[in-house]
Amino acid sequence: MGLISVALLGVILLAVPGTPIHKKPTLGLDLQGGLEVVLKAKPDKGQPFGKSDLSRSVEIMRQRVDAIGVSEPEIRTQGSDQIVIELPGVHNQERAAELIGKTAKLELYDLQGDLVPQASLDVQGFPIAQTSLFQLLSTQQAAAKKGTPRQVYLIRNITQGKQVAHKLVVGPVSTRAELFSSNYVKTAQKRGHLKKDELPKDTQVLSVPENNVVITCGKAERYCPGVPNAPDRTYYYLFKYDPQNTLHNKLPIPEMTGSDLKLKGTRQDFDTTTNEPIVLMQFTNSGGKKFHDITRLLAERGRIVHNRIGGADESAFQQFAIVLDREIRSAPTISYKDNPDGIPGNSGAQITGIGSINEAKDLALVLQTGALPVNYVTIERTDISATLGKDSLQQAKKAAIGGLLVVALFLLLFYRFLGLVAVIGLGIYVAFLYAAVLLFGVTLTLPGFAGLILTIGVAADANVVIFERIKEEVRAGKSVRAGISAGYSKGFHTIIDANVVTAITALVLFLVATAGVKGFALMLLIGTAISLITAVAATRAMLGLLAGFRWFDNPRFMGAAGQQRGRWMQIDFMRRRYVWFAISGVVVVVAVVSLGVRGLNFGIDFKGGTQVTFNTPTPQLVDSVRSDAQQIDSSFNKAIIQGRGPQSGGGYKSFQIRTRSLSPALSTTLRSGIESKFQATHYGSKNVSESFGRQIARSAILAIIFSLLLIVLYLAIRFDLKYAIPVIGALIHDIVITVGVYSLTGREVSTATVAAVLTVLGYSIYDTIIIFDRIRENVPLMRRASFASITNLSLWETIRRSLATTFITLLPVASLLFFGGATLKDFAFALLIGITSGAYSSIFIAAPLLTILKEREPEYATKIGLDHEGLDEEPGPDGGSPARRRPRSPIGGPAVSTGTMTLEASKKAAAAQPAPGLLDGLTPDPAPSGSAKSKRERRRQRRRAKPHGRR
Repeated sequence: MGLISVALLGVILLAVPGTPIHKKPTLGLDLQGGLEVVLKAKPDKGQPFGKSDLSRSVEIMRQRVDAIGVSEPEIRTQGSDQIVIELPGVHNQERAAELIGKTAKLELYDLQGDLVPQASLDVQGFPIAQTSLFQLLSTQQAAAKKGTPRQVYLIRNITQGKQVAHKLVVGPVSTRAELFSSNYVKTAQKRGHLKKDELPKDTQVLSVPENNVVITCGKAERYCPGVPNAPDRTYYYLFKYDPQNTLHNKLPIPEMTGSDLKLKGTRQDFDTTTNEPIVLMQFTNSGGKKFHDITRLLAERGRIVHNRIGGADESAFQQFAIVLDREIRSAPTISYKDNPDGIPGNSGAQITGIGSINEAKDLALVLQTGALPVNYVTIERTDISATLGKDSLQQAKKAAIGGLLVVALFLLLFYRFLGLVAVIGLGIYVAFLYAAVLLFGVTLTLPGFAGLILTIGVAADANVVIFERIKEEVRAGKSVRAGISAGYSKGFHTIIDANVVTAITALVLFLVATAGVKGFALMLLIGTAISLITAVAATRAMLGLLAGFRWFDNPRFMGAAGQQRGRWMQIDFMRRRYVWFAISGVVVVVAVVSLGVRGLNFGIDFKGGTQVTFNTPTPQLVDSVRSDAQQIDSSFNKAIIQGRGPQSGGGYKSFQIRTRSLSPALSTTLRSGIESKFQATHYGSKNVSESFGRQIARSAILAIIFSLLLIVLYLAIRFDLKYAIPVIGALIHDIVITVGVYSLTGREVSTATVAAVLTVLGYSIYDTIIIFDRIRENVPLMRRASFASITNLSLWETIRRSLATTFITLLPVASLLFFGGATLKDFAFALLIGITSGAYSSIFIAAPLLTILKEREPEYATKIGLDHEGLDEEPGPDGGSPARRRPRSPIGGPAVSTGTMTLEASKKAAAAQPAPGLLDGLTPDPAPSGSAKSKRERRRQRRRAKPHGRR
């Protein structure tokens, strides 16, 4: 049967990777460079928004991405109102970000007819272009108080000598309440110690009157209404806005929208007279009729204006403003002389005055795909250059290979021939994992690589648990074949319990984490599942096959000869329980005090802001980088600029800049300036809004709480509620210590840190389950023993296994720490602290807590204090108080000693003894009591005997 199983596994192993052999793993943008954007829906006030709108938005964005030509993009929803877009390998990241996030809300206004008189239209009917938003709205505040405004702005008043300048700092937002949640107001409230509902004193709120809207025209355009020359700044206009036609008897305002366009008929073209790029728009049947009616109205009004004011014919021409996302893109005139009856809509219309062919193509693209149902704002954006992605990939490969090699070496040195079997099983695991990545089309990201490397430890842990159990069974007197069968039978449930808890934390992490961390959680889930298959099926099949050979039926061949010995066999863990609690208490107090005093160094993932990293070919001074950044924009004088890595001549080759959230334009300017000044490479930037940071923080807290609840539920079902309570205590202990170390060291807390903490929950409980499973197994075998004795014996039996699984998990983590990049090193540091703390808490926190809880039960309460009863006392040298206690024989025979009997036999002795106590693990002296040799042997054994249990 074993031969058939091995052959079957071999066939599967050869066949599975062969099916997708033509494929290569799909790499995420952090490994090949690219752009990641997280967009959040922001409907207008009163605008409905549901799942259908989100699905429609995804489809529109997918069409735009396909038109750009990005290979293997990933677009998915996140939550109820967010869309995550990953574009690996895209080169023009700025253009891609602008296209996919553009609402493309097309509106066509009767310019002169829809401009608000006095504010944006003079008495002669000519447009007024305001250079200041404050000038435009300051005269409209009385009207704004009469209704419910659709747009609200926050203006900062800046005193410059005797003059006061006005700067827009927040807006437009839909309501006044949104102002208080803005990053600018919150920062100002912290600095000025203001109340939550109090705005800074140097600011004022300007509202747009109901049924009005502010529309801009930027300096990037060739023409703005009311501006005689090419625009050199942004201009502001106030338009009427009545799309439902509730206040006007003629037409809705705007008169036409993107719904009146034929999307397939809209395209980029060239003007036949000027050869300049244009965008041709084709209307639907109803849209064409609307266009004809409106242009006829404009032509008639143009004739009336000319008759009234005279002058040149062009001065009376009326205009049709083409507005995209509340920006005027073109304002063609309607000539009453050339088109006295208007322009028929069957020939369409054109947008002129476009700067370049690429701009015309992009404009045509967003019009072809249609407008997004609602507006979207960017709450997170990550730009990674191709060089940085390639470098990260090489580092991840080194960490993976290093982790695999050190784990294989440990298995060979520690388990000899069994280790060779485990290494072969590990090779099968790696092959299956790679095949799963190809078959399921898993996108490998940097956190995903971390999960892949960590699962190497998971796969090795399962083999360690089984092998230690096999060796234990063989030491108990079973044959190698029987030991293998019993080892797999008894160890299987332990592996299942431990891996289910790991899978629970990985699943919770996958459900609530952000896009990058999902890759880690997915790889951890896949790796955990495959490790069960390889540990239970592959290695068992190989061992079952080998057990049929006579040369293999030798305990020495697998390192199971003799008895398990070690100094831990003499440690009374339960008697010293309060010592362990005191040590942990001191560490926890230090961690809590540090958290209260120093706090945590939260990264931009939680606080929001922009983080830029780049390398330079030669070392640069930090002051030089800071000076050049300030020349790009004065706001960088408050930025945190740090050199990273080794120092050379007072300078660094790697830098990190952390500052407030930058606009897309300023981010592009900063990158261009750094690359041109320092020939920077490996450029990467991440921009996170404060609201998204708060969302990540809430998700992290919920994930930890939800994981704890699921773990408690699972353990309560599989074990007992009293087994779950110590586990929670140990997990909280590990979390506090891990977070406390971050506080003490000042390391940055990021989403990778949260992923590591959640992973620690699974790994911390791994060793605890191994111990608890053995305690549960020993309870019916040691009915007359105290629970402290049962726990001590269980710890003696499993401590070697616990330490081995911990160490073998730390090996790939150490590989991450030494060979991984900055992200992987931060992740590995948290794992290193958490897993080490978890190993300690399993032995010194969880097991003693369980003992305290169980000793309160009537069954074990009566056995407390009986651990040292039934002991013969030897008088001291002066015949006074006893100098030594020696154990009494369980059946009234000669004295007994510790450490000379198999643990399996000790359980049988404990089950048969008439009284509980120290008799667990004790065996009668085999030598006759009358011989001189036996007396010397008994004295030697009495000197080594150390009682255990509570006094």
